[in-house]
Amino acid sequence: MTATRPPAIFVVALLAVSQVAAQTTAGSPSSNLPDSSTDQWSLSFNISGYIVPHDRSYASPTFSADRGWLHFGARYNYEDKETASLWLGYNFSAGEKLVFEATPMIGGVFGTTTGLAPGYLASLSWKRIELSTEGEYVFDTKDYRGSFFYSWLELAYSPRDWCRGGLVAQRTKAYHTDLDIQRGLFVGFSHKKVDFTTYIFNAGWTDPTVVLSLGFNF
Repeated sequence: MTATRPPAIFVVALLAVSQVAAQTTAGSPSSNLPDSSTDQWSLSFNISGYIVPHDRSYASPTFSADRGWLHFGARYNYEDKETASLWLGYNFSAGEKLVFEATPMIGGVFGTTTGLAPGYLASLSWKRIELSTEGEYVFDTKDYRGSFFYSWLELAYSPRDWCRGGLVAQRTKAYHTDLDIQRGLFVGFSHKKVDFTTYIFNAGWTDPTVVLSLGFNF
């Protein structure tokens, strides 16, 4: 698999947010107070390897940091190859048994594709069933004809706390297939703070695309 190298600004952004989160969690005066979910940073790093038929395979790293209502995100090779994006969002949730969570966001995209992107993260969960989605519309400032709506949708069932599986669909222009909306199946496993998920898109419709996703949560 051939992976492109992330630009320096992407790496610097990840290191800066990680450092701020570590200092806030471990060294702030409020660390002596009782734990509160609004005072703690939640960090997540994920790298997905795309094995694309008849095209160049690549890796897409993503990073997120959340504290209370604040959401920060960074992505590379997501909107397009050799393209990075930085995001700010607002977290909120509602419900107890039926839980709705959402994060409206605004992002800047730069690289092969350059533009401004409003986006969102959202999920609806009940017991062991979860419907989750993320999407964004990139207004291409280089060429308006390159503007595009990206989306990812999962319907998951978790028979155990450490495994889940279900249906997935996506729309992207980072790579091309015969299907505008790709669809498939996935199965994932977790152990402590590590998750590994395998996605298989388009099997039965065209040559399948395989996505291998490895995630770390802190």
